[in-house]
Amino acid sequence: MSGERGCGGRRVVVIGGSSEIALAVVRALAQREPRAVALLGRDGDRLAQAARSLERAGCEPVCTIALDADETDGHEAAVAAAFEQLGGADVVIVAVGLLGERGGLPRDVPGALAVLRTNLVGAGSLVIQAARRLESQRHGTLIVLSSVAGERVRASNVVYGAAKAGLDGLAQGLGDALHPNGVRVVVVRPGFVHTRMTRGLPSAPLAIGPDDVARAVLRGLDRGDEIVWAPASLRWLMLVLRTLPRSIVRRLPI
Repeated sequence: MSGERGCGGRRVVVIGGSSEIALAVVRALAQREPRAVALLGRDGDRLAQAARSLERAGCEPVCTIALDADETDGHEAAVAAAFEQLGGADVVIVAVGLLGERGGLPRDVPGALAVLRTNLVGAGSLVIQAARRLESQRHGTLIVLSSVAGERVRASNVVYGAAKAGLDGLAQGLGDALHPNGVRVVVVRPGFVHTRMTRGLPSAPLAIGPDDVARAVLRGLDRGDEIVWAPASLRWLMLVLRTLPRSIVRRLPI
């Protein structure tokens, strides 16, 4: 039920099935209980690699399903296929995103629009489709990978932060709407995580790895949290940043 803590159930759907953070979460869950997993994503080779890595971790990769986050017309069918292959789902992880150009006013406008399409429209569509399926079965946990960048959009990362802010708000609103129906929505807000997406970028303070995020997610699930910060200290840092006047934030090197 919606008030339960932890994350029981064996059936896991990973949307963004090659995401290093999502796979780390699945491996952490599998340490507690073997999991049957459906992986959805765009890159077939990476999905196959992900399936092999989960198999080594004691999971049962049931299927891999082709999915393009930008092709929203195919989202309902792809998510439905994953649920059908598993016979339902107990956990759904949505981990879809592009980093794109950093900075303020975009120089690469098509690239900026691609980030908005993938990180907000595409990811939002997938969150909605997963939520609809979970609501119909009246149980399950939906884990949405957001970002600390969406908590207060900064000039250093405008487009990515704005897209994540929109996704974050959508997930929280759906969590409120689905709570009476036995569905739990957990929003995960990592800071800088060392993954393929951030490779080559200067590391940031409080940088962590995918396994660190996974441990934070499991702690949050056990406590019944609806928002998970990774690392946890970001919660207090962002609380301060969120309350600062814009005139001050503009002068900060962030």
